[in-house]
Amino acid sequence: MDIDLARAWVQAIAVAVGRHKDHLTQLDSAIGDADHGTNLDRGFSAAAAVVADLDAETVGAVLTRTGTALISSTGGASGPLYGAAFRALGKSLDVPVADQRAFAAALAAGLESIRKLGTAAPGDKTMIDAYAPAVAAFEERSRQGDGFAAAAQAAADAAEEGMRATTPLQARKGRASYLGARSVGHQDPGATSTALIFRALADVAAAP
Repeated sequence: MDIDLARAWVQAIAVAVGRHKDHLTQLDSAIGDADHGTNLDRGFSAAAAVVADLDAETVGAVLTRTGTALISSTGGASGPLYGAAFRALGKSLDVPVADQRAFAAALAAGLESIRKLGTAAPGDKTMIDAYAPAVAAFEERSRQGDGFAAAAQAAADAAEEGMRATTPLQARKGRASYLGARSVGHQDPGATSTALIFRALADVAAAP
């Protein structure tokens, strides 16, 4: 990943979140505070504007500034979580061009930051249920010798599978956990937005 690709990724996330804002909010209205789409749209729009004008010298600078913008602009629980993840990515990629192995390690660092901050685990019906399988898929395809675009595609597919798998789960973390058994049967909004983030990565990686 180079600086231009990092910038394109953030901008593609902003477009995807804007397009799916109402759907994210609808999902959140069932088991949360009905603000996930609105909050993320505000946060990633701010991040996209910041990185568009950023004279970055490293991939990490783009991603760190993205995380900072998310923390300051998003609101709700998702801002600190996604902000921490992008800042962890940025800290790991303080180079002009990051190779695939380094990017895989950075994704893992982002996941660990979410785990520490949110204290959630796979199966808790959170964004981790999409993020963790995405990281595993990216790492596995990278070990097999596949290129960046193929690994990103596998990560996006795994994130979407993990997203769908949250529907029958009972939430054990976050606002949805207060609903107990009533959270069953609803797709998790955080896992859904995470899947959008990884799909945006696959799209920009595949672009000519």
